[in-house]
Amino acid sequence: MSRFGQFARGLGRFIPADAVRPLGRPAAVFFHGVEPATQDAALQTNHHEADDFAAIARSLKTHFDVLPLGALDDVLKAPDRHPRAVFLMSDDGYANTFTMAAGILAAEELPWTLFVSTHHIDTGERNPIFLARLFAHRAPAGRYAVPHLPQPLELGAEREAAAQQLVWQLRALDMISAQEAVEAMAAHLDPALVAQFPSEAFLTWPQVRALEQSGVEIGAHAHRHWPMNEFQSPAMLREQAARSRARIECEVGPCRAFAYPFGNKGDVSREAWRAVRDAGYDYGFTTLSGTLDARANPFLLPRFALEPKASHLPTLISLLRTGNPRVARWQRELA
Repeated sequence: MSRFGQFARGLGRFIPADAVRPLGRPAAVFFHGVEPATQDAALQTNHHEADDFAAIARSLKTHFDVLPLGALDDVLKAPDRHPRAVFLMSDDGYANTFTMAAGILAAEELPWTLFVSTHHIDTGERNPIFLARLFAHRAPAGRYAVPHLPQPLELGAEREAAAQQLVWQLRALDMISAQEAVEAMAAHLDPALVAQFPSEAFLTWPQVRALEQSGVEIGAHAHRHWPMNEFQSPAMLREQAARSRARIECEVGPCRAFAYPFGNKGDVSREAWRAVRDAGYDYGFTTLSGTLDARANPFLLPRFALEPKASHLPTLISLLRTGNPRVARWQRELA
């Protein structure tokens, strides 16, 4: 999370929701997975606990108009007419969106959109960042020469610091080199250790189709879950955008929206959003916080990451427009 995001979330704890409700504008919010309970907060960073997520769902239903993605066209045309509109989304395509999140959201009758990384649905291969963090936290202490990293990786007592450094180094690699680095690290991990975290398993295509048939819109989250940044070749960016849409349309049906993996500044390049545009999508969503407006680049729309708990959520969503200048500056930089 950016420093701005940390500041805004901290500020929201001291402002009553009613005081900022008139400031609200349409927004997109997102989560990843939902587990009955998490066993390791350092490794299951992408998952809400079920009771907390149910509280979030109730808060959204109580305080906002949660709309299906199909309403986005009309909302963007006249955002001032939809000050409480919220579009709820989930990224990655974890299996627990089928087994846990879908039931919670159905109970509240909330529409939502699921963005899947199609390579991981095709293969079941775990998220590379999860594997890297698992290696950093659970591999035996020692010094490891990992392909493509600038120096050997030292694993000792400070495992979280090592994990954070490792992730940033990987994100500065092209996708193929990063994949080779992660595969080298995974070779040191006992498969039974990976199996201890069923939260990281991905959906199957029959599950994706079942969600779509229940009313969930399916969007693309790239083919492989990797940043579409300046370190990736134009050809790779085009494949990430086009191949994911083709797989979804082959397996499920129409796919009109895209969400960038990671999706913050430094994770999306000028060539990336143009690849998304050229692949035929109508919209692309980032993870910069702000509100939705037709004046914005439709392939660099903002979204707000839902915190683990629902406290202060009505205030935080109402304050999202304070992030618009930052989003606008970034969009101009990538124009």
